[in-house]
Amino acid sequence: MDLGSAVGISIGNTIGATIIGWGSSSLIFGMLCIQVWTYYQRYPNDHITYKLLVAALWTLEAVHQAFVGHIAWFYIVENLGSAIVLLHPPVWTLSFQTLLGSFVGTIVKMCFAMRVWKFSKGNYLVTGLIMGMTLAQFATAIVYTIRSFSLRLVQADQIKTLGSIALSLGVVTDVITAASLSYFLHKMRTGYKRSDTLINRLIIYSVNTGLITSVFSAAVLVSYNLMPSNLIFISFYFSLSKLYANSCLATLNTRRFVQGRGTDHEEATIPTFLMVANTFTRPRSLHPQREQRQLDVPQQKVSFASDSDKIPQFAQAW
Repeated sequence: MDLGSAVGISIGNTIGATIIGWGSSSLIFGMLCIQVWTYYQRYPNDHITYKLLVAALWTLEAVHQAFVGHIAWFYIVENLGSAIVLLHPPVWTLSFQTLLGSFVGTIVKMCFAMRVWKFSKGNYLVTGLIMGMTLAQFATAIVYTIRSFSLRLVQADQIKTLGSIALSLGVVTDVITAASLSYFLHKMRTGYKRSDTLINRLIIYSVNTGLITSVFSAAVLVSYNLMPSNLIFISFYFSLSKLYANSCLATLNTRRFVQGRGTDHEEATIPTFLMVANTFTRPRSLHPQREQRQLDVPQQKVSFASDSDKIPQFAQAW
């Protein structure tokens, strides 16, 4: 019995998984490149904060994809058929891509946490919980990366607990973020058909984006716990950070379209980290007397951004 068979490793769950992971990661990175190009085409007047965020995410993911390519080359080309490689620590790019992917996820989750902060009108508990879990996941990923350098591939199950904690934190954070956004958005309903329709769109969009990353995180978590000594889990993880980056870019690119509007070639936008002002802009009433009678009725404060005074729009929010 050879070494690979002794530890439950085969060509399919190592080389095959690496090829599939590299291919799917390349595909999703290509989608990210298209989104980045689309962003700069659609929003040339966007705030510099947006542009720096997009540039940083693309740069980090480009480096991450280069790491994935090196991993595939190392295990598929340089060491094809060599079981001795299992007795050595993982190639350095395999460890570093874990940390880099977690860093990208941390950036995106922090951005979404700011959405929760603004939509909740400064809810310290929920926002703090999301940020705390995000930072805890990143800290765990750092420890996991450091430990991985001193272990052989066949000993990966020795740090399974660390990896499981980090992945579990990621899944729970995504679920809490999506649920919080849905809840606070629902509370911002005003009774106006136009604004409520936009809120419904944002709720659906928040749930969908959180669902995709949650499913992939869960897939990594399950496969890692069931098969920690092979590379099936890593084939999912290769794509996870790119899904986070894509969700962030998709949110930026659909800010106008989710409101039924075009792009903002004509006007600049403020950073979404500062979104949702404490004002409520309403159209001029056709019944001034009715409007006067409603002045004493408490109104829920919801931001609207409009291209004209006649059409109320929901705040620019991602």
